[in-house]
Amino acid sequence: MQTQKITSIELGRLIAIFVVVAMHCQMFLTYFLYQDTPWVGLIFNQSTRFAVPLFFLISGYLIQPKLTAAPMETLNSYCAPLIRVFLVWSVICLLMPFNLQTVVTEGYLVERSGYWGYLAQAPINSMLEGGLVHLWFIPALMFAALISAVLIKADKVRLLLPIAIVLYVYGVLAGSYQNITELWTPFFTRNGPFFSTLMFTIGFMIRQKNIQATALQGALMALVGMALHFTEAYLLVEYEQSFNSNDFLFGTMLWGTGVFLFLLAKPNLGNSPWVSNLSKSVLPIYVAHLPIIIVMMNVTGALQLTGPAKDAAVLSGTILLTLLLVKGIEKTPLNRWLFR
Repeated sequence: MQTQKITSIELGRLIAIFVVVAMHCQMFLTYFLYQDTPWVGLIFNQSTRFAVPLFFLISGYLIQPKLTAAPMETLNSYCAPLIRVFLVWSVICLLMPFNLQTVVTEGYLVERSGYWGYLAQAPINSMLEGGLVHLWFIPALMFAALISAVLIKADKVRLLLPIAIVLYVYGVLAGSYQNITELWTPFFTRNGPFFSTLMFTIGFMIRQKNIQATALQGALMALVGMALHFTEAYLLVEYEQSFNSNDFLFGTMLWGTGVFLFLLAKPNLGNSPWVSNLSKSVLPIYVAHLPIIIVMMNVTGALQLTGPAKDAAVLSGTILLTLLLVKGIEKTPLNRWLFR
């Protein structure tokens, strides 16, 4: 069993979290237009879609030894803090106003009631996303761990990969491909177990079976997966699927897996103190960054910033304020409640 941290994985987690932050800043969408379409922004958006799959892959890889040895005990200890973080940040996001101008002109309850009403229109989906859309990652991760633990406990681990593949295929066909397939779905398939389970399982299997690849093989797999993802996204535009609304496609699985295998093949990549220090804060940065983006959107709106100036201000301000918030809270007793 490996006990020493693989620094390349820690670096990968850091790159992924800042890629997610940049994507949520909605950059390049009002300029660099081609025939009134912000293709630079749309391409940038989709170029970030390896990041969340990488989080799931790393989670499955890291938890495999403990989950195999003591599935239910590990599940309980793994999910308990995640549930707490999910609930606490859901409450924070439900109470936090998104439009400060509306609060000033019409009042807090008017501003919040619109958002609360929006969430109430799809209660199951809202439960899986929590108080703000980015929190969907936490329940999805817990679903993947739960399915894995139950199958391991029942001595049916051989069923894990087939079940995960079925969930993933259904998730894609009932998600981005829904305009073609017209498959029914109880909620937005990015949420829940549909995509997280396969990515988690692949990471789990790579560790369990000691699967290895060279850096070149990992990079080639990532490039093939990325090309397939972009091809799918482009072709789906013909079926009224927005180019930048694809979280997971069939190629995304190969893309994320290739990036992960590349990182495993370069275990000493990122071997520096700042990587070790910041990598401990990946989950805190994840849960805290979107509320900070909302604050920065209000600030840039009040300053009437537009175009590249707005994007630069939102991105830099979000990174700076999020790191200050996270590192500050980590030094207080609130850390246990807010950040696991």
